[in-house]
Amino acid sequence: MTERLYYRDCYLREFHARVTETSDEGRRVYLDRTAFYPASGGQPFDLGTLGGVAVREVVDEEDRIAHVLEAPLAAAEVQGEIDWTRRFDHMQQHTGQHLLSAVLIELFEIPTLSFHMSAVTSSIDVGAAAIEPKRIERVEERCAEIVAEARPVTITFEEACADLGLRKSSERSGTLRIVSIEGVDRSACGGTHLRSTAEIGPVLIRKLDKVRGNARIEFVCGLRALHQARSDFRLLSEISRSLSGPFEETPTLVAAQIEKAKTLEKQSQRLAAELARREGAEMYTAAEPDAAGLRRAIQRGAIDDAMRVRAQAFVSGPKAVFLAVCDEPPSLLLAASGDSGIHAGERMKAAVTAAGGRGGGNQTVAQGSVPHTAALEAVVQSLV
Repeated sequence: MTERLYYRDCYLREFHARVTETSDEGRRVYLDRTAFYPASGGQPFDLGTLGGVAVREVVDEEDRIAHVLEAPLAAAEVQGEIDWTRRFDHMQQHTGQHLLSAVLIELFEIPTLSFHMSAVTSSIDVGAAAIEPKRIERVEERCAEIVAEARPVTITFEEACADLGLRKSSERSGTLRIVSIEGVDRSACGGTHLRSTAEIGPVLIRKLDKVRGNARIEFVCGLRALHQARSDFRLLSEISRSLSGPFEETPTLVAAQIEKAKTLEKQSQRLAAELARREGAEMYTAAEPDAAGLRRAIQRGAIDDAMRVRAQAFVSGPKAVFLAVCDEPPSLLLAASGDSGIHAGERMKAAVTAAGGRGGGNQTVAQGSVPHTAALEAVVQSLV
């Protein structure tokens, strides 16, 4: 069994321990005691060193903890050092999560269903389909009030059979580790936590999503919140400079640019369609009728809106057949005038089906696709 030193002292950065077992040629190490926190309860594992060797992963194996190392360790006793920057960051996020979840209960009776912490942000899924922006603002303000009050955060060990007044009841039996924020929250938790709400720093809610019918709140605390706010400010400043206006007016300026871009896009599409119609008509005029009196055209390229307009313009004349061929993905478009004697849908379906593809359409226009370019050429030959 591994004694978990972080249970009682989350601020312990160095410790001495005895190696009780190793595996994987000394790269997986078990100790009689450790301050390394394993991945558990939504919180990632600690990093650091054991005997000067880097710890790459810490794994909870119920009664004991495995330390996965970068290189083999042969010592019988080791000195462990925790990566304090990473640990303190995790403590800020985890204690911040307890505060955020408690405030959601206090203000709006919204329970937390799950918690996840990543390297950049953290998130909680809550028992509400949606949360109004005004409520989110009030939650952030209430968190800031409690942070400013520097309320003590304490760890106690209490029996599960007692009336513990927990925010969320625990299904565990025996002795529970209780993390309390004075006057705000009591939760059964095995994670690493701060001594005071003052150390949490800012609690900044970044985003709201909907996952499986519940709201997911993405947030950052402490130094993460500071770094994110600084990054947001720099980004907004760069955008405002590119728009030649104060960043307070950026939303209005961006909206105006979007509307302008939409207008230009519509104009571009209209001009492209007009050009395609002219090209289709010119192609019809230039095409010489074949022995059957049909004017035919084959054009290679993407089968996009412009190609479709070009085809329609070509077959708007009498006795006309237009075939568009695209190499990637291997596909075709066949258009035929009503007096051509060709049923485009039937002709296309028969040709692509014979080549292992799929397709169809109506009498005047049809599309199809085939598995590969070699099959495409065979279909082209059958259609022309």
